[in-house]
Amino acid sequence: MTSMTGFAAAEWMDKDISLTIEMKGYNHRFLEITVNTSPWLSFLEQDIRRTVSEFCGRGKIEVYIRIKEKNPPIEVSININAAKAYKDAIFGLASSLGIEGNVSASLLIGMEGVLEAEKNRHEEHYWKALEPVLIDTACKFREERSREGKFLEQVILEYLGQIETKLKIIEAYVPNLENNIKENIKTRFKEISGNEIDENRVLAETAILLMKYTISEEISRLWAHLCEFKKEAANNDRPGKKLDFLCQEINREINTIGSKSNILEVSQAVVEMKESLENIREQLRNIE
Repeated sequence: MTSMTGFAAAEWMDKDISLTIEMKGYNHRFLEITVNTSPWLSFLEQDIRRTVSEFCGRGKIEVYIRIKEKNPPIEVSININAAKAYKDAIFGLASSLGIEGNVSASLLIGMEGVLEAEKNRHEEHYWKALEPVLIDTACKFREERSREGKFLEQVILEYLGQIETKLKIIEAYVPNLENNIKENIKTRFKEISGNEIDENRVLAETAILLMKYTISEEISRLWAHLCEFKKEAANNDRPGKKLDFLCQEINREINTIGSKSNILEVSQAVVEMKESLENIREQLRNIE
């Protein structure tokens, strides 16, 4: 089993780049990957999502990427038209006010839009630096989720063992349940016809009621569901959805047993089984 919750982080740096990546996982019905990074790295989001999806099957995954450039490649250009416009405006203002003066280059350079700086970034360069760090983080993330998943598996199987124990108790009361039905029918016949009892009639009525109230089939199906549950937990790396479905089937059989039985010990065992099952379903919300 693998948990859907987890956290991992990794760092890397060289003379040009300092990189930090964090991954956080939460419960979710499907796989949803959110990438949080600088807007200028948005062109890498598709590659980031594809890489992360190779390590995660289900859950809400948040990926945080922080990158700092130590010596970013910058290209600087001069907007001549903007500089001329500022110069003409300044001379026009000086002329209208009767002021003589010169316009220095340093003054024009300080005006907005005269100098234009653009960072020359190459997609392959940044992905080459980011990909191994992302994979390292994803591997750590998968290991953390796997570790937590193994712990949750132990907890879930303990609750499943509690259900099996209670089911054995219920099985032991099946003969009592059938005898109770037969004795109740005999009592009703005695009330109607006195001490003369038609055994064949009693057996026929008992057979009809057993078909309606016996829990043998429910017990057999419940054992089959429990066996399938353990099989999926052992062999399926991402059994969350299948186990959730099996819990629905287990719950249906437990409810039917509870509705058919009038034996106090069976009813008590049913309540405890439902409590254990609810605990299993609570833990399964964290499983892929």
